[in-house]
Amino acid sequence: MEDAGRTAHEPASSGAGHIVVRAVSKSYQEGDRLHTVLDRASVEIDSGEFVALLGPSGSGKSTLLNLIGGIDSPDDGRILVDGREVTSLEEPDRTLFRRDRVGLIFQFFNLLPTLTVLENLLLPLELKRTVGIDAVRIAEELLERVGLEARAGTFPDRLSGGEQQRIAVARALVHGPAVVLADEPTGSLDAEASRVVMELLEELVRERGRTLLLVTHNPELATRADRVLHLEGGKLVEEPRGGDGGRG
Repeated sequence: MEDAGRTAHEPASSGAGHIVVRAVSKSYQEGDRLHTVLDRASVEIDSGEFVALLGPSGSGKSTLLNLIGGIDSPDDGRILVDGREVTSLEEPDRTLFRRDRVGLIFQFFNLLPTLTVLENLLLPLELKRTVGIDAVRIAEELLERVGLEARAGTFPDRLSGGEQQRIAVARALVHGPAVVLADEPTGSLDAEASRVVMELLEELVRERGRTLLLVTHNPELATRADRVLHLEGGKLVEEPRGGDGGRG
Protein backbone atom coordinates (compact mmCIF):
# COMPACT_ATOMS: atom_id res chain seq x y z
CA MET A 1 0.00 0.00 0.00
CA GLU A 2 1.04 3.58 -0.67
CA ASP A 3 0.98 6.66 1.50
CA ALA A 4 -2.33 8.32 0.70
CA GLY A 5 -0.90 11.84 0.95
CA ARG A 6 -0.45 12.52 -2.76
CA THR A 7 1.29 15.90 -2.77
CA ALA A 8 3.64 17.77 -0.48
CA HIS A 9 2.42 21.23 -1.48
CA GLU A 10 -0.80 23.19 -1.75
CA PRO A 11 -2.53 22.82 -5.13
CA ALA A 12 -2.20 25.86 -7.35
CA SER A 13 -5.90 25.66 -8.07
CA SER A 14 -8.74 23.28 -7.33
CA GLY A 15 -12.29 22.61 -8.43
CA ALA A 16 -15.28 22.46 -6.14
CA GLY A 17 -14.97 19.69 -3.58
CA HIS A 18 -11.19 19.41 -3.54
CA ILE A 19 -10.08 18.09 -0.12
CA VAL A 20 -6.63 18.15 1.44
CA VAL A 21 -5.99 16.41 4.77
CA ARG A 22 -2.48 17.28 5.96
CA ALA A 23 -0.82 15.47 8.89
CA VAL A 24 -4.01 15.40 10.96
CA SER A 25 -3.98 13.89 14.45
CA LYS A 26 -6.87 13.26 16.84
CA SER A 27 -6.98 11.53 20.23
CA TYR A 28 -9.65 10.89 22.83
CA GLN A 29 -9.30 10.37 26.55
CA GLU A 30 -10.64 6.98 27.63
CA GLY A 31 -10.38 6.78 31.41
CA ASP A 32 -6.70 7.14 32.23
CA ARG A 33 -5.65 6.25 28.68
CA LEU A 34 -5.25 8.50 25.64
CA HIS A 35 -6.60 6.72 22.55
CA THR A 36 -5.16 8.01 19.27
CA VAL A 37 -7.40 7.38 16.25
CA LEU A 38 -5.62 9.60 13.71
CA ASP A 39 -1.84 9.93 13.73
CA ARG A 40 -0.58 12.50 11.21
CA ALA A 41 -2.99 11.13 8.61
CA SER A 42 -2.77 12.67 5.15
CA VAL A 43 -4.72 12.37 1.91
CA GLU A 44 -5.72 14.47 -1.07
CA ILE A 45 -9.09 13.91 -2.75
CA ASP A 46 -9.74 15.44 -6.14
CA SER A 47 -12.84 17.40 -7.06
CA GLY A 48 -15.59 15.04 -8.19
CA GLU A 49 -13.80 11.92 -6.93
CA PHE A 50 -15.60 9.03 -5.20
CA VAL A 51 -13.41 7.65 -2.42
CA ALA A 52 -14.33 4.77 -0.11
CA LEU A 53 -12.83 4.53 3.38
CA LEU A 54 -12.50 1.14 5.07
CA GLY A 55 -11.26 0.18 8.51
CA PRO A 56 -12.30 -1.70 11.63
CA SER A 57 -14.80 -0.27 14.11
CA GLY A 58 -13.20 2.38 16.28
CA SER A 59 -10.37 3.03 13.83
CA GLY A 60 -11.35 6.68 13.32
CA LYS A 61 -13.33 6.62 10.07
CA SER A 62 -16.28 8.60 11.42
CA THR A 63 -13.87 10.91 13.22
CA LEU A 64 -12.22 11.77 9.92
CA LEU A 65 -15.58 12.57 8.32
CA ASN A 66 -16.48 14.79 11.27
CA LEU A 67 -13.19 16.66 10.94
CA ILE A 68 -13.58 17.22 7.18
CA GLY A 69 -17.18 18.35 7.75
CA GLY A 70 -16.16 20.80 10.46
CA ILE A 71 -18.20 19.00 13.11
CA ASP A 72 -15.07 18.45 15.19
CA SER A 73 -11.54 19.89 15.29
CA PRO A 74 -8.24 17.97 15.13
CA ASP A 75 -5.55 18.13 17.77
CA ASP A 76 -3.01 18.91 15.08
CA GLY A 77 -2.76 19.23 11.31
CA ARG A 78 -4.77 20.98 8.61
CA ILE A 79 -7.84 20.26 6.51
CA LEU A 80 -8.63 22.36 3.45
CA VAL A 81 -11.73 22.22 1.26
CA ASP A 82 -11.43 24.19 -1.97
CA GLY A 83 -8.40 25.95 -0.52
CA ARG A 84 -10.23 27.10 2.61
CA GLU A 85 -8.73 25.88 5.86
CA VAL A 86 -11.62 24.32 7.76
CA THR A 87 -9.44 23.67 10.81
CA SER A 88 -8.85 27.38 11.37
CA LEU A 89 -12.53 28.36 11.38
CA GLU A 90 -14.36 29.37 14.54
CA GLU A 91 -17.53 27.41 15.35
CA PRO A 92 -19.99 29.89 13.75
CA ASP A 93 -17.97 29.85 10.53
CA ARG A 94 -17.73 26.05 10.58
CA THR A 95 -21.53 25.92 10.83
CA LEU A 96 -21.83 28.15 7.77
CA PHE A 97 -19.24 26.03 5.96
CA ARG A 98 -21.29 22.87 6.57
CA ARG A 99 -24.50 24.61 5.54
CA ASP A 100 -23.03 25.80 2.25
CA ARG A 101 -20.45 23.19 1.23
CA VAL A 102 -21.20 19.82 2.85
CA GLY A 103 -23.92 17.19 2.55
CA LEU A 104 -24.08 14.61 5.35
CA ILE A 105 -25.62 11.13 5.19
CA PHE A 106 -25.71 8.87 8.24
CA GLN A 107 -26.59 5.24 8.89
CA PHE A 108 -29.75 6.13 10.82
CA PHE A 109 -31.37 8.66 8.44
CA ASN A 110 -31.79 11.52 11.01
CA LEU A 111 -34.94 12.76 9.32
CA LEU A 112 -37.03 15.11 11.46
CA PRO A 113 -40.13 13.09 12.44
CA THR A 114 -42.43 16.11 12.84
CA LEU A 115 -41.77 17.31 9.28
CA THR A 116 -43.11 15.78 6.10
CA VAL A 117 -40.78 14.39 3.45
CA LEU A 118 -40.98 17.62 1.46
CA GLU A 119 -40.43 19.75 4.56
CA ASN A 120 -37.33 17.71 5.45
CA LEU A 121 -35.90 18.54 2.02
CA LEU A 122 -36.86 22.20 2.24
CA LEU A 123 -35.01 22.71 5.53
CA PRO A 124 -31.44 22.82 4.09
CA LEU A 125 -32.67 25.20 1.39
CA GLU A 126 -34.28 27.48 3.95
CA LEU A 127 -31.03 27.55 5.89
CA LYS A 128 -29.36 28.78 2.69
CA ARG A 129 -32.21 31.28 2.27
CA THR A 130 -33.63 29.61 -0.80
CA VAL A 131 -37.35 29.92 -0.15
CA GLY A 132 -40.72 30.01 -1.86
CA ILE A 133 -41.44 28.55 -5.26
CA ASP A 134 -37.77 28.07 -6.14
CA ALA A 135 -37.12 25.96 -3.04
CA VAL A 136 -40.21 23.82 -3.59
CA ARG A 137 -39.28 23.26 -7.24
CA ILE A 138 -35.73 22.15 -6.34
CA ALA A 139 -37.00 19.81 -3.61
CA GLU A 140 -39.74 18.32 -5.77
CA GLU A 141 -37.37 17.70 -8.67
CA LEU A 142 -35.00 15.81 -6.38
CA LEU A 143 -37.87 13.84 -4.86
CA GLU A 144 -38.78 12.76 -8.37
CA ARG A 145 -35.18 11.67 -9.00
CA VAL A 146 -35.21 9.42 -5.94
CA GLY A 147 -38.60 8.02 -6.95
CA LEU A 148 -40.58 9.34 -4.00
CA GLU A 149 -42.43 12.34 -5.39
CA ALA A 150 -45.73 10.69 -4.39
CA ARG A 151 -44.62 10.65 -0.74
CA ALA A 152 -43.96 14.40 -0.43
CA GLY A 153 -46.67 14.90 2.20
CA THR A 154 -45.84 11.73 4.14
CA PHE A 155 -44.14 11.71 7.53
CA PRO A 156 -40.87 9.72 7.79
CA ASP A 157 -42.27 7.05 10.14
CA ARG A 158 -44.61 5.96 7.34
CA LEU A 159 -41.68 5.10 5.06
CA SER A 160 -39.58 1.95 4.89
CA GLY A 161 -35.94 2.10 5.91
CA GLY A 162 -34.82 2.17 2.28
CA GLU A 163 -37.26 4.96 1.46
CA GLN A 164 -36.08 6.99 4.45
CA GLN A 165 -32.48 6.64 3.35
CA ARG A 166 -33.37 7.72 -0.20
CA ILE A 167 -34.90 10.85 1.34
CA ALA A 168 -31.74 11.30 3.42
CA VAL A 169 -29.68 11.13 0.21
CA ALA A 170 -31.92 13.73 -1.41
CA ARG A 171 -31.69 15.98 1.65
CA ALA A 172 -27.88 15.77 1.60
CA LEU A 173 -27.80 16.91 -2.04
CA VAL A 174 -30.70 19.37 -2.24
CA HIS A 175 -28.64 22.46 -1.35
CA GLY A 176 -25.92 21.70 -3.91
CA PRO A 177 -22.94 20.84 -1.65
CA ALA A 178 -19.48 20.41 -3.12
CA VAL A 179 -18.66 17.56 -0.74
CA VAL A 180 -20.88 14.64 0.33
CA LEU A 181 -19.80 12.72 3.44
CA ALA A 182 -21.61 9.39 3.86
CA ASP A 183 -21.08 7.42 7.07
CA GLU A 184 -22.27 3.81 6.60
CA PRO A 185 -25.34 4.99 4.65
CA THR A 186 -26.54 1.44 3.93
CA GLY A 187 -25.48 -0.13 7.22
CA SER A 188 -29.03 -0.56 8.54
CA LEU A 189 -30.61 -1.70 5.25
CA ASP A 190 -31.19 -5.10 3.70
CA ALA A 191 -29.26 -6.13 0.60
CA GLU A 192 -31.80 -4.91 -1.97
CA ALA A 193 -32.46 -1.56 -0.29
CA SER A 194 -28.71 -1.13 0.13
CA ARG A 195 -28.16 -1.68 -3.59
CA VAL A 196 -30.88 0.81 -4.56
CA VAL A 197 -29.63 3.51 -2.19
CA MET A 198 -25.99 3.11 -3.21
CA GLU A 199 -26.76 3.15 -6.93
CA LEU A 200 -28.87 6.26 -6.45
CA LEU A 201 -26.23 8.03 -4.36
CA GLU A 202 -23.47 7.27 -6.84
CA GLU A 203 -25.58 8.33 -9.82
CA LEU A 204 -26.57 11.65 -8.25
CA VAL A 205 -23.10 12.66 -7.03
CA ARG A 206 -21.40 11.70 -10.28
CA GLU A 207 -23.84 13.54 -12.55
CA ARG A 208 -23.51 16.66 -10.38
CA GLY A 209 -19.71 16.40 -10.12
CA ARG A 210 -19.76 16.21 -6.32
CA THR A 211 -16.94 14.76 -4.25
CA LEU A 212 -18.07 11.70 -2.27
CA LEU A 213 -16.26 10.23 0.72
CA LEU A 214 -17.99 7.01 1.78
CA VAL A 215 -17.27 5.20 5.05
CA THR A 216 -18.30 1.56 4.81
CA HIS A 217 -17.59 -1.88 6.24
CA ASN A 218 -18.76 -3.44 2.98
CA PRO A 219 -15.91 -4.21 0.54
CA GLU A 220 -18.45 -4.73 -2.26
CA LEU A 221 -19.66 -1.15 -1.93
CA ALA A 222 -16.06 0.02 -1.94
CA THR A 223 -15.49 -1.51 -5.38
CA ARG A 224 -17.76 1.19 -6.83
CA ALA A 225 -15.30 3.91 -5.79
CA ASP A 226 -12.52 5.52 -7.81
CA ARG A 227 -10.14 4.88 -4.93
CA VAL A 228 -10.22 2.85 -1.71
CA LEU A 229 -8.45 4.04 1.42
CA HIS A 230 -7.80 2.05 4.58
CA LEU A 231 -7.40 3.60 8.01
CA GLU A 232 -4.71 1.56 9.71
CA GLY A 233 -2.95 2.52 12.93
CA GLY A 234 -4.09 6.10 12.55
CA LYS A 235 -2.71 6.41 9.00
CA LEU A 236 -4.50 6.60 5.67
CA VAL A 237 -3.15 4.21 3.07
CA GLU A 238 -4.40 3.58 -0.44
CA GLU A 239 -5.44 0.16 -1.67
CA PRO A 240 -3.69 -0.85 -4.91
CA ARG A 241 -6.23 -1.29 -7.68
CA GLY A 242 -6.00 -3.93 -10.35
CA GLY A 243 -7.50 -3.75 -13.83
CA ASP A 244 -9.33 -0.52 -14.58
CA GLY A 245 -9.78 0.42 -10.87
CA GLY A 246 -12.91 2.32 -9.95
CA ARG A 247 -15.67 3.70 -12.10
CA GLY A 248 -14.43 7.24 -12.52
